[in-house]
Amino acid sequence: MKIRLKDGSVKEYECAMAVIDIAKDISEGLARMACAGEVDGEVVDLRTVVDRDCSLSILTARDENGLAALRHTASHVMAQAVKRLYPETKLAIGPSIADGFYYDVDPAVPLTAEDLPKIEAEMKKIVKEGLELNRFTLPREEAIALMKEKAEPYKVELIEDLPEGSEISFYRQGEFTDLCAGPHLMNTKGVGKAFKLMNLAGAYWRGSEKNKMLTRIYATAFASKEDLEGYITMMEEAKKRDHRKLGRELGLFMMHDAGPGFPFFLPKGMELKNTLLEYWREIHKKAGYVEISTPVILNRKLWETSGHWDHYKDNMYTTVIDEEDYAIKPMNCPGGVLAYASEPRSYRDLPLRMGELGLVHRHEKSGQLHGLMRVRCFTQDDAHIFMTPDQIKDEIKGVAHLINEVYSLFGFKYHVELSTRPEDSMGSDEDWEMATEGLRSALDELGLDYVVNEGDGAFYGPKIDFHLEDSIGRTWQCGTIQLDFQLPQRFELEYTGADGEKHRPIMIHRVAFGSIERFIGILIEHFAGAFPTWLAPVQVRVLPISDKYSEYAGKISEQLNEAGIRAEMDTRSEKIGYKIREAQTQKVPYMLVVGQKEEEEGNVSVRSRFAGDEGSKSLDAFISDIQKEIKTKEIRKMEPSK
Repeated sequence: MKIRLKDGSVKEYECAMAVIDIAKDISEGLARMACAGEVDGEVVDLRTVVDRDCSLSILTARDENGLAALRHTASHVMAQAVKRLYPETKLAIGPSIADGFYYDVDPAVPLTAEDLPKIEAEMKKIVKEGLELNRFTLPREEAIALMKEKAEPYKVELIEDLPEGSEISFYRQGEFTDLCAGPHLMNTKGVGKAFKLMNLAGAYWRGSEKNKMLTRIYATAFASKEDLEGYITMMEEAKKRDHRKLGRELGLFMMHDAGPGFPFFLPKGMELKNTLLEYWREIHKKAGYVEISTPVILNRKLWETSGHWDHYKDNMYTTVIDEEDYAIKPMNCPGGVLAYASEPRSYRDLPLRMGELGLVHRHEKSGQLHGLMRVRCFTQDDAHIFMTPDQIKDEIKGVAHLINEVYSLFGFKYHVELSTRPEDSMGSDEDWEMATEGLRSALDELGLDYVVNEGDGAFYGPKIDFHLEDSIGRTWQCGTIQLDFQLPQRFELEYTGADGEKHRPIMIHRVAFGSIERFIGILIEHFAGAFPTWLAPVQVRVLPISDKYSEYAGKISEQLNEAGIRAEMDTRSEKIGYKIREAQTQKVPYMLVVGQKEEEEGNVSVRSRFAGDEGSKSLDAFISDIQKEIKTKEIRKMEPSK
């Protein structure tokens, strides 16, 4: 048999070997670092026997899937430690996740944060013991009997729910055995020392509020201590930037028990939101979009036609009006389709770019709600582009340029993913192939690097997702371009072609911000609440040194607001140093200090968030400077000496 390695070289073996044995044959050092294998693109356990000609990659903790295998093994080590310390604990599930791993447990006595160091210390002992992980399979009845013998009811339920004919595998390490499909390391020593237990949280069994609340232990693991320390530093910085904390402190938004997941925007938050929406309208008008608004509630028949009723019903809020089923819209696209169909269209009208800032509602589970990042109602900056087949590539490129313009303005880097057909989808193979190739060729012509995310497209078409990177290195999926052949067919959309015949348009769904609310949450954390001047809810705070200068300060505030600058005045009877510190805490870009000297000279003393004391200026000069900064949407950096 022949093995083609990741570097392109080919090795020939007389018989099949386990992946780890192949790694040993290539390099003893590689075998020690191996976490998993990849055979013909499929991630496999190190114990997998390769019995055919194939392409093989040996994955280490420096590879995404290799690191996932290390973390998955660490989750088993953590579960074993919990069982050693608290033997009556019942185990649920323990997967690796994007930033680490977790295990859901049902302890006889509640776990607290004080228990985490003890569990971590026991994990270190298990790692040091160097326990071999041995994989074995059992028939269904024997597997159930084993888990009943070990008093693990959650595992029994998981086995009972597996489809008939499923392979039921377990991993044993010392006295500990867990139901698991893998992949895993060969030995607990491979987990190393770069792991840390982070926190505890509640999690319903199988994600259902009808089930018991379990305890979720969150943890992380990395290839090296340096990587772990870097991650912990980033998490500490993220806590300081938490948009929920800053949202309260800066008076931007609030949440209330009267409407979990439904945000309340306060006056300063509305200034921020409206400024973003004004920018959205400005760039879309320039790019040839027209703006529409569609109803929030539409009848069931519409959602059945669009396919949402079959594919998305569990996330929709429904009601009955005049004895007919209606749904609150979870997305704007069917309304955009009806707007297109409101009048006859010609090929001369296309491409037709219709934008909408539409309020949508989605029934998210309570445990998934998170500030502005995961809410139940939000404003989606949708646009739907209707076009002819020959316009697809140029329109995709135009949207990509617009999204690039938006992200570049805020200083975001980003990477791109092409997501292909999911299992739950509608439409023909031919349509999906044409749509996917349309997106792929546009990305190639743009020269954008991208990765293919198999099976993660929308149910009606493939998509391009833009994952932006914030100032501390976290990534967020925001912008998306989705190509849709299905809705125009389902709604029987038409246009008259140059040949005088009726044709079916093709549709692009796209967003730049995504959810406006979520984008605001990202911006709060990206800038740590210190927004660029053009975006800041309060751009200038006027600070009279004492009550005697309040009248002069009031005149300055009035002139600033008349000039289109968002200004407020601090008239409290406090010392000027206190007022300055308060303005700095509120992340106000500019402070204008006024006293006797300033009033006599008709000037203002300027302090900024960027440079500290900027000296005395005439009010006209200051207004001119800040208006320029706002108009150009400059992101002014903190000066190093300050």
